[in-house]
Amino acid sequence: MDTPTSKFTGWLDRMRSHRLTTTFALLATLSTGILVGSVITHGVSGKEQAPDTSDAKPLVIPSPTNLSTGFSQIAKQVGPAVVNINTESLPKQSQARRPRRGTQQRPTPSDPDDDQQGDMQDFFNRFFGGPGGGDDGDGPMGGERRALGSGFIVDSRGYIITNNHVIDKADKIFVRLASDPNSGPDTEGRPAKVIGFDKDTDIAVIKIDSDQPLPTVKLGNSDGAQVGDWVVAIGSPFGLSQTVSAGIVSAKNRAIDEGPGPGGVASNQFQRFIQTDAAINPGNSGGPLVDMSGQVIGMNTAIYTQSMGSQGVGFAMPSSIIANVYNMLIGPDHKVVRGSIGITFQSSLSSAVGRMYGFKNGIIVSTVSPNGGAAKAGLQPGDVITTIDGRSIKDGDDLVNDISGRKIGSTVKLGYLRDGKQSTANVTIGDRAKTYADLAGDDNDDDNSPQESDAGQSKLGITVSTIPPAVAQKSGVSKGVMVTSVRPGSFADEIGLAKGILITEINKKPITDEASYRSVVNSLKPKDDVVFVIHLPNQKGGNSYVGGTLQ
Repeated sequence: MDTPTSKFTGWLDRMRSHRLTTTFALLATLSTGILVGSVITHGVSGKEQAPDTSDAKPLVIPSPTNLSTGFSQIAKQVGPAVVNINTESLPKQSQARRPRRGTQQRPTPSDPDDDQQGDMQDFFNRFFGGPGGGDDGDGPMGGERRALGSGFIVDSRGYIITNNHVIDKADKIFVRLASDPNSGPDTEGRPAKVIGFDKDTDIAVIKIDSDQPLPTVKLGNSDGAQVGDWVVAIGSPFGLSQTVSAGIVSAKNRAIDEGPGPGGVASNQFQRFIQTDAAINPGNSGGPLVDMSGQVIGMNTAIYTQSMGSQGVGFAMPSSIIANVYNMLIGPDHKVVRGSIGITFQSSLSSAVGRMYGFKNGIIVSTVSPNGGAAKAGLQPGDVITTIDGRSIKDGDDLVNDISGRKIGSTVKLGYLRDGKQSTANVTIGDRAKTYADLAGDDNDDDNSPQESDAGQSKLGITVSTIPPAVAQKSGVSKGVMVTSVRPGSFADEIGLAKGILITEINKKPITDEASYRSVVNSLKPKDDVVFVIHLPNQKGGNSYVGGTLQ
């Protein structure tokens, strides 16, 4: 007889058996569905991967079409004459200098003056915040400093215009043409020498040698440029040579204000720029600004920036100024000579000042150089200059531009007010460099003289001057030149020449003055043996000899 417990147990077993059967049935059904779905999906996928493209047409690249060809034609026309300039500068100070092997130790003057020349921050640094896109290596006491810029060829014999700040303080200058290879042993470029430079306008002329005529740019007249005209800047920003950017002339006759220099004379007196929004960056300095006729109307010089890059405000030195400076730099004296009457003045005056002193247009004389033409003609501080050769002057720039362009030794008739009374004076034009050296209390000549920079500095590494009377009396040497500076690491430094030493002979040729010195040094070539006859400035009698081989 079955008990309730046994009945319940049997029912439970049947339920378990039924559940297992059902589960297996469900699993079998699902597996069959998945298999069928995979087969169907595979068939559909295969059809999607192999669509019918028999009606598709292949793409065809059309023949080149010339659209706006203005900029491209300018790039092709001017580009070959735009060059890349790179420079090398040795450390400004040297440590434990030793003479080159096989050369003599220098006889050192007993009391040489240390060279106290200040390392003035150059024009490029003031606007770009760094040295010309250069690489300082290991710093001022370490390896060579390298800088980079641009330039453009204006004479097929190899004369190149660039910014002075591109080549300033450089010991070596190399130029790479657009046609020169970008790799290989000659990548550095062709050696260049300095013909002349003008710090007042930041313009320099350098030259490379070539056995065939070089491509040149065509100089235009910047006076014809108008605000809104299209312009093209070409150069080597960040070392990327043959880079072309376009913009417009956004302003003309733009001055970048600076404080007065020595004697109250602004260092940017002769810097009046074309402003442009064509992209100009570090490395563009010295490159051309070109108008739409392909003529160079300016030289890219500086930018206003807070990021070391272009922000749409660039400045180019006008071609009208460039041409005038270039012509003087390639002349016999290789330097820029400007006229001066020997005054400083205040030109920004309020109307109240004009009413008080009884004039509308004019400038008030602030200081008068004792040796200048104005002092000799009787002008005094407080005089108000109102006319020049009978015409009214607009402002100080008007006066300076007129006087600076006149021939040294010529005369000009100035009208002026003193104590409300009108007077005139005939004033002799003097050399501006010497006149303002007097105003600044500096008895040295202007340091823009490139004769020494070319011959003495580039080849030997020294600058010289005539022997001062006091030194001549003490040493007994009246004819010759005195070394005024020696560049660390240069040929002269390595053979033992020092500041203060007197040179009376080079390679058996007498040195009697600066002209004879330049003549001999200009004839020196690499691999030449160079022997100096020298004297100490503080003792009489006896020749000493130092020499070596130019590299």
